[in-house]
Amino acid sequence: MDARFPATSLRDHLVSLPTTDPADDQDVDLSVAPEAFLPVFAAGMDEETAAVLAVSQRPFAVAAYTEAASAAAWKGKPSWGIVATADQTVQPEVERSGYERAGFREVIEVDGPHLLMHTHPADVVRVIVRALSETADHTV
Repeated sequence: MDARFPATSLRDHLVSLPTTDPADDQDVDLSVAPEAFLPVFAAGMDEETAAVLAVSQRPFAVAAYTEAASAAAWKGKPSWGIVATADQTVQPEVERSGYERAGFREVIEVDGPHLLMHTHPADVVRVIVRALSETADHTV
């Protein structure tokens, strides 16, 4: 989480669980409370699919919020980004700021929720195809 930006609703709906990784010294994994999964994480999806995702989600380590990444592919590779402007999981301003700071080649904005690949798949595919066409080796 980035303290420079307002928190999203995710913060109020995280559940702490004992870690399943004995090597993890944080001792806590996080997940989205199942009852909040649809409005916070899976907005725009049908209720049945969101319910399945809510109970099958893989917890993530607290380190995802507290530790810096050891490497960043965008430092040496061209990158594209998508901002989900109605995201309740990741603050859109955090995404915009990160993409700008990293010098992403292109950033598009889609008026949609966090799981754009489910709710706006055509928009996501267009970005992937554009990135592929600009980076693929066509000499095969």
